[in-house]
Amino acid sequence: MTKSDRNAAMDAFLSAAGWADARRDPLPGDASTRRYVRLSQGEARAMLMDAPAASEAPACPPDADPQQRAGLGYNAVARLAGPNLVAFAGLADALGERGFSAPRVLASDIEAGFLLLEDLGDDLFAKLLPGALHEGTLYAKAVDVLAAIYRSSLPAAVERDGQTWPLLAYDETALMAEVDLFVEWFLGKHAGVALDAAARADWQAIWKRAFERLDHCAPGLVLRDYHAENLIYLPDREGEAEIGLLDFQDAVIGHPAYDLVSLIEDARRNVERKLAVPLKARFVAQAGIEDVAGFDAAYAVLGAQRNAKILGIFVRLAVRDGKQRYLDLLPRVARHFVADLQHPALMPLHMWIKSNAPQVFVEAHK
Repeated sequence: MTKSDRNAAMDAFLSAAGWADARRDPLPGDASTRRYVRLSQGEARAMLMDAPAASEAPACPPDADPQQRAGLGYNAVARLAGPNLVAFAGLADALGERGFSAPRVLASDIEAGFLLLEDLGDDLFAKLLPGALHEGTLYAKAVDVLAAIYRSSLPAAVERDGQTWPLLAYDETALMAEVDLFVEWFLGKHAGVALDAAARADWQAIWKRAFERLDHCAPGLVLRDYHAENLIYLPDREGEAEIGLLDFQDAVIGHPAYDLVSLIEDARRNVERKLAVPLKARFVAQAGIEDVAGFDAAYAVLGAQRNAKILGIFVRLAVRDGKQRYLDLLPRVARHFVADLQHPALMPLHMWIKSNAPQVFVEAHK
């Protein structure tokens, strides 16, 4: 579809939704293929999500095995929704029904790839901190929301406009595909390191053993991108609704430590280091986690997994997509990764990194 055809389809969607005459202010792009446009019509505000259906590889069929997923592409392997708007809209509905502040879906055309959403405003954590509010207070509220989400029961699949989207497990195939981005992009493209077969086999085996640490806690909904640029402060609301949620269409069912890691080990801003311990303790208490030591080990494993993935993704964004600004974020992510490696559960991975990827330590000291 040409740009003019896409704009015509957008015009038709907005006209049918009663927003034909709205002022349109495009928002800056992020790392995804989605586009957002803020709409203003008198005193009314809304947000348009534009996600062309053919812009990414297909998502994961519920019954696909690892080989079939590999044939479909990265979205299926890593269980990402891609441009499938049923995932976002269905989850927004499900979260809203449970009292959380996901944007309300005002109108939708799933086939065309358009959603009209409630505009939750501009008060992102990333804009309010530091200065406007106390960091510890705001992050404690975000932890409370995570614990409440973990305690919530959700259906096996969400629905929108007669279509369903399954909430699949964040399984070993997906977790491994993500850490392999570190090998392919950070090591291969950024550091210029080509691993031999033995080192690559050790990498896989080490992670497989590490992921066994994730089996000792009941799984829950993992939003997968829970951090300061996707959380909005809504002081006019109460309780868990006080925190607005964005960017959750890739949600899966997995270990509850993942989103906590996303929040505390933020790739884009420095969270006060002294907050990490009390925030983890707050989550453990409110989520009803009984095996504290096991949770701490899983937190370290998922921290390392997520940060290895992000190191790869940020290099990919720079090298493949020309978004050089992401290279500036590598040192912070590398520092998070190195800190995660200090946990005893990750000693084999720590030793592997020392032997095969010392560039991580160089990056962490920049």
